Amino acid sequence: MLANPAAAHAFTASCFQFARSMTLSARTTVQKGSRLIDHWERPVVEDIFAHAMKKQTGVGLKYMLDFGANPFERQLVLSAQFLHKELPVRLAHRVAELENLPYGLSAKSNILKVRDWYVESFKDLRTFPAIKDAADELKFTEILRGIYRRHANVVPLMAKGISELRRELTEQALLREMPEIHQFLDGFYLSRIGIRILIGQHIALHEPSKSNHIGLICTKCSPVQVTVYGDPKFTFPYVPSHLHHMVFELVKNSLRAVQDRFDDDMDNDPPPIRVVVAEGDEDVTIKVSDEGGGIPRSGMPKIWTYLYSTAKAPVEMDTVDVSGGGPVVLAGYGYGLPLSRLYARYLGGDLQIISMEGYGTDAHLHLNRLGNSQEPLP
Repeated sequence: MLANPAAAHAFTASCFQFARSMTLSARTTVQKGSRLIDHWERPVVEDIFAHAMKKQTGVGLKYMLDFGANPFERQLVLSAQFLHKELPVRLAHRVAELENLPYGLSAKSNILKVRDWYVESFKDLRTFPAIKDAADELKFTEILRGIYRRHANVVPLMAKGISELRRELTEQALLREMPEIHQFLDGFYLSRIGIRILIGQHIALHEPSKSNHIGLICTKCSPVQVTVYGDPKFTFPYVPSHLHHMVFELVKNSLRAVQDRFDDDMDNDPPPIRVVVAEGDEDVTIKVSDEGGGIPRSGMPKIWTYLYSTAKAPVEMDTVDVSGGGPVVLAGYGYGLPLSRLYARYLGGDLQIISMEGYGTDAHLHLNRLGNSQEPLP
């Protein structure tokens, strides 16, 4: 990543300009028949790459709290106007990246499906007229609901595409040795988190209000969802679905590690999973500790890649059905920890793993309680 934001944006813009020229010409390395220009009208493709060269605008948790505290009609209109302008830029960035992935990944059927979902959503937003009043805002909110539903299964479809690529690679060219793929996935999923937060927050402001909630954000969110050491009455403003995703992933990993290690010991109870919640001035830190045998030091760099897992029997991606509306199980495909770290970093936190091979693992989940950080836009 480039340290200077202006330089980073200039570099990204130049990359998108190059991608645009490649997409609209015969020289592109993307397989013919799978390019944007092969499936979408030229004006749409031109518009996408024009928006992909624009700078994204980040928002923070505190801004969303303050803005949504009193969702008057005028504020909802302003929110819709912002999303009407901002979302096409974010979607266009992702389309441009999906169009120009290395190793033939852009031509995988599942990746193409995800790309086309983003194009469809881009078109929905771009064809919607300027939002001037409350009536326009209500119609726009229905468009957002459709986009939110359309993108529900992006993660499992991306996982299926990556899994297909993995099967094609030799053992000498594992995906963990391809940093450009991992950098893309980090940026892609981080952007997806942001897009769904922005859309979900706007939609939630139209739903019947829930106690201690401002849209999606719970002002008294409790990390005490399992037996823990800490104040069970402690709460802080956070997004409950994000907190649940991260804590569930960490506890699940610990439970599986302990079960795998002590599965054959029928005479003794396995050691418990210990969860500690610490309240600091800046962060809320949740530590999940287990005695599941730990991770070898040589394996630690792999835990943040999207195709590494310690699970003994991962779910076969060919058997995963993404057509339904329910949750999709991705156990064993290495998505849990990388995505959990992105969820934490999106709101100014982080996730760290410390492991002792032969004993167990400590996961430290740091959550920014101040809410004053901006979105880390890719």
